[in-house]
Amino acid sequence: MGMRDASRQDAGHAGAFDPKDGAQAVDAIRFTAVEKSYNGRRVLRSVTFTLENGGAYCLMGPSGMGKTTLLRVLLGLERADSGSIEGIRPGQIAAMFQEDRLCDTLTPVENVALVLPPSTRRSEVRVMLEEILPPYCMEQPVAQLSGGMRRRVSLARAMAFPSRMVVMDEPFTGLDKATRVQVIEFVKRHARGRTLLVATHGEDDAALLGASKVLLTEVSDKC
Repeated sequence: MGMRDASRQDAGHAGAFDPKDGAQAVDAIRFTAVEKSYNGRRVLRSVTFTLENGGAYCLMGPSGMGKTTLLRVLLGLERADSGSIEGIRPGQIAAMFQEDRLCDTLTPVENVALVLPPSTRRSEVRVMLEEILPPYCMEQPVAQLSGGMRRRVSLARAMAFPSRMVVMDEPFTGLDKATRVQVIEFVKRHARGRTLLVATHGEDDAALLGASKVLLTEVSDKC
């Protein structure tokens, strides 16, 4: 999220948890001629597109095209060589990375609670998590959970964080079809009017999310 992972970001919000409480009306988010190179290799080539406030989008493109790099620039974790991103600040973004970045010794409820105000009731967090996780795992350290369960905890943490935008990098990888549908429905329920940007290879994900596709091959300079 912003320049930091959700687990390390201050919630900055009091009262019962509702991600929408962290949102305010903003203009569209505009990417203009964003460029990034590594060791002389251009990864992002004048990437230019606009995300409407509150819209859902799937960022798509071949491996190595720069999807993760673009998200890292958006989050402030990488500096673009040139170009600009306007309409959002890194600290206003919740993020789910390809790595789950959970605290292994904490339970799922405790991991999600890290990004919420201290006044948030753990019972609320548990109810949210039980939409996508079996109840028996709620009291287990996440180190004892399967990879798919850990990803769902990470996803729930991103959705719980009060923010104006949610960014996810390959969030549905490794989930079977039924679980993927369940998790995508969870994301739609908890987006609550926030802008959603999901990097994915899954052609079906955009349809299930009701999201518009942003194809890096089409929003990048071909030269």
